[in-house]
Amino acid sequence: MPLTLTEWDQRFQQQATWTEDLRAYLYPQIELGKAQRVLDIGCGTGVLVPELCAQSEGQVYGGDWDLARLKLAIRNSPAGIFFGADAHALPFPTATFDLALCHFLLLWVDDPVDAVREMCRVTTPGGSILALAEPDYGGRLDYPPQLAKLKEIQTNALRDAGADPHLGRELRSIFTRAGCRQVTTGVLGAQWRQPPSPRDHALEWKVIAEDAGETLSAQELHDLKELDKLAWERGERVLYTPTFYAWGKV
Repeated sequence: MPLTLTEWDQRFQQQATWTEDLRAYLYPQIELGKAQRVLDIGCGTGVLVPELCAQSEGQVYGGDWDLARLKLAIRNSPAGIFFGADAHALPFPTATFDLALCHFLLLWVDDPVDAVREMCRVTTPGGSILALAEPDYGGRLDYPPQLAKLKEIQTNALRDAGADPHLGRELRSIFTRAGCRQVTTGVLGAQWRQPPSPRDHALEWKVIAEDAGETLSAQELHDLKELDKLAWERGERVLYTPTFYAWGKV
């Protein structure tokens, strides 16, 4: 069964926790605190907008093509200004924003170079462009080995949905081809401190179940979920998908 709007909101919040430390490092680099206009494109339900509003001096705009998610974003983040748009054709004049950012977006767009170029167009000269997180499932690592099939399941599901599961490794090239200057890229670090909360574990497996579709029986899915839970409890579980970030100047 597809995720509900509420579950997607929970998923976006979960993804935001994955990049929390990275954002704390990058925001000072791009001088978020001095920005008068900030663009969060592909904002989903607006989970980053309250943080951006709290840490910048000016107005934060959130854009997404999914209007249902935007309606929830408006309720969740009344301080933001939200609009519906395609990342390839933003409804703003050239040089409108001091900085533009996205979070788990570029793997989903038709032409990531064009999307970053459009982010550059609406950003003032000298402003910053930031892609906070773009995964690369080609480097995904699962342990114990019995869970390795999850890589294939989720990679195929992303590809079938129109996403590029290997986009992360291209991020530096994408920013360079889009015309960004002083491009810096990196990979999020990985740490395994404790098992996920019951809610996070249940949500992760709701996503996996949707991704698996009919490729696994209900029993196979149940067995994998139980193995995953047990591995976390025993302190054996390793799950790592290389997730790249990039930022540059216009």
